[in-house]
Amino acid sequence: MLAKLMSYFLLGLIRVLTGSQARWYGCPPKAEQRIYFANHQSHADLVMIWAALPKELRGVTRAIAAKDYWTKTPFKQWITTAVFNVIYVSRDRSTGEDPLEPLFEALLNGDSIILFPEGTRGYAELPQPFKAGLYNLASKFPAVVLVPAWINNVQHVLPKGEVVPVPVLCSVTFGVPITLTPGEERAAFLERARNAVIALRDV
Repeated sequence: MLAKLMSYFLLGLIRVLTGSQARWYGCPPKAEQRIYFANHQSHADLVMIWAALPKELRGVTRAIAAKDYWTKTPFKQWITTAVFNVIYVSRDRSTGEDPLEPLFEALLNGDSIILFPEGTRGYAELPQPFKAGLYNLASKFPAVVLVPAWINNVQHVLPKGEVVPVPVLCSVTFGVPITLTPGEERAAFLERARNAVIALRDV
């Protein structure tokens, strides 16, 4: 009950602070298994895409979150687990954990996921090169629909080092799905996926 109340509160807060505009430019919201992949400039990105999805899709769509950051405090861990139902990924390679294993499990369970292929937040205007994870997921789960998304302006809502959000008009634009073509090399696919995200910037 508390988690549900918190989700309503956060949804309202996000809409007040950002306008929370969802723009379905290349595909409609649809109840099919998807990987939404987007640029990453703020810790608020996770919340922004979650808020942009219709209610019926939020419950079956799980964002990827860095385990070391989002489990630092009991509150962060509770909100990401109970409210957002995130998939924690370890960035510490010394543990021997495969960071993609939790994503494989979620997709096998039928969940859709939200992925930030840069792997970390970027502060340049354009996304950093995409890491191999999106390619590996597309190879292993060819039936899952790959939807690019561009998150606009959210880095100004919660600038680096700040804890108090600032009202700024933001939007999430969802583009035309892409597919991994037979025999396509990893580097070519990742560059094409990155370009699909960048192409939504000025739509």
